[in-house]
Amino acid sequence: MRTKSTLQQQAYDFIKEKILSGELSPDNLYSETKFSSEVGISRTPMREALQCLSQDGYITIIPSKGFQITRLSEKDMYENIQIRCAIECFCTTIITSQTDTPKFNNLLNSLEDALSHMKECAVKADYDHTVIREYITYDNLFHNLIVDYSENDEIKRLYQKLMYMISVTAHTLLSTPYGIEQTLSDHKAYYDAIKNGRGDEAYSVIFQHIFIPIENKIFTPKEKA
Repeated sequence: MRTKSTLQQQAYDFIKEKILSGELSPDNLYSETKFSSEVGISRTPMREALQCLSQDGYITIIPSKGFQITRLSEKDMYENIQIRCAIECFCTTIITSQTDTPKFNNLLNSLEDALSHMKECAVKADYDHTVIREYITYDNLFHNLIVDYSENDEIKRLYQKLMYMISVTAHTLLSTPYGIEQTLSDHKAYYDAIKNGRGDEAYSVIFQHIFIPIENKIFTPKEKA
């Protein structure tokens, strides 16, 4: 896998953040030239960054016109959730097989810190809906800590390709009345389970948590065409 140049990485991260934050819409066509100017780089590293974003599933490049944010079908969402579930359940199995180690204790501390920030955001969300974006940041951090624990670069790379889908489902779910309350409760339950050595319970919690969008009929998977 080719390493991105500094400018290419800068452009990649800039556009990726705008996609994950919901600033860019799948309904619009975006200009490579405009973003080159906005980031302050030449078109070559921008074009390379867009190619990487396309390979990672964030955008679709329209030759000679620009690019669009990928519009995920219900089938795409359902299949991506299955892949995410496989990854996080596998990583949970690794975590719960390595308790009472310095690495495990460091993970607990990091998860507890992310959970603390999520609780603070949940309290503010009742009167300040702008903190939902901040809540999602710490929600993503919590899950990335679980995946990063594996120290498997291919797993981490594959998981990062799911971040767009994860962001779309998170924004949709957390806009519902039960969204924050339900997800926060799941994160607490997961943390308590691994902290107290209840591996099977942690596995069950993360499995059910990831399938929340389907269970709550955020979307319904359709048969393959």
